[in-house]
Amino acid sequence: MHRPTTFLEVDHPRLRLTLACETFQVTGSFKFRAASEVARSVPNKLLLTASSGNFGQALACAARRTGKKAIVVMPETSARVKIEAVRAQGGQVELVDVTRVSRAERVSQLAEQHPGAYQASAYDDPLVIRGNASLGRELAGRGFDCAISPVGGGGLISGIVTGLGAARPRVLGAEPLLANDAARSLREGRLLANESEPRTVADGARTVSLGRHNWEIIRQGVEDILEVNEESIGHAVRWLFLKANLKVEPTGALAVAAVLAAPERFSDQNVCCVISGGNVDPALYASLLSAGI
Repeated sequence: MHRPTTFLEVDHPRLRLTLACETFQVTGSFKFRAASEVARSVPNKLLLTASSGNFGQALACAARRTGKKAIVVMPETSARVKIEAVRAQGGQVELVDVTRVSRAERVSQLAEQHPGAYQASAYDDPLVIRGNASLGRELAGRGFDCAISPVGGGGLISGIVTGLGAARPRVLGAEPLLANDAARSLREGRLLANESEPRTVADGARTVSLGRHNWEIIRQGVEDILEVNEESIGHAVRWLFLKANLKVEPTGALAVAAVLAAPERFSDQNVCCVISGGNVDPALYASLLSAGI
C-alpha cells in the first residue's frame, strides 16, 4: 500500500504555504499510488507501460509485490538513475529512440508479442486516476484555499480533483512553458497536443498531450494551468532545498515554481503545493543547485 503524504508548512511572507510531499512515498513519487492500484486490480500477470521513469519504477515495484512482472518502455534520454531504479525493482527496461519510434508504438509492439499482458498508461487510465484520488482525499478538509499540482499527462491532477470531491478548494495546475499543451487545451476548450516530446528539464512533463480520461476531468474541475519557464523550475528546485531541506526533481517543483513566479496571485491565501517526486539524476540536481550560487 502507499504511504500517506507528508505535509510541511514553509514560511513565506505573502501567503500560507503547505507542501504535500510525495518525495517520501514508496519509490519516491506519487506514482506508486496509481501503480499499486493497477497491479492489484487487474488479473494479468504481465504489465506493460511507457514511462520517463517514476511510473515505471513504481509499476515494477507494485508488480513485484503482487507476484507479477513489468516491462517498461523508456526513452534513451531518461535519467540514468531512473533507468537503474526500474531495474532494481525487478522491471525489464526497453529503451527507445523517441525520434524514431514513440513510446506508445513500442508498447503496442510488445503487446502483440505478449497478448495476455495489461497495457497500463502512466496517466490515461481510470485505475491510475482512482489510485491518485487517494492523495485528493488526504488534501480534503484541511482548509486550503487552493491546491496546485504539477501537470504532465494529467493523471495526478485529475486524481486530486476526483479525490477532493464536490466540496473542494480551487485546483490549479503547473506546467512547463515548453510543454504547455494542457494550458493551451484549457484555454481553447479542446484537447491539444505538442508536436513532439518537449525538451523541458521537467522530464515527468515530457508528454505529447493529456490523456483523454484526464482531460474530461480537468476541463470541468481545474480552474487554471499556470505555465512556468525553465529558469523558474530551477529556482524552485533550489528554493525547496534551501527553505525546506527537500530534494525534489524538476517536475516535482512545478507547483512551487508557479507560486514563486507570481506570489501576488496567492496573497493571504492558504495554498497547498503538491511536490510530486524526488527522483532526480544526481548530476542534474547538482547542476541545478550550483546554478544559483
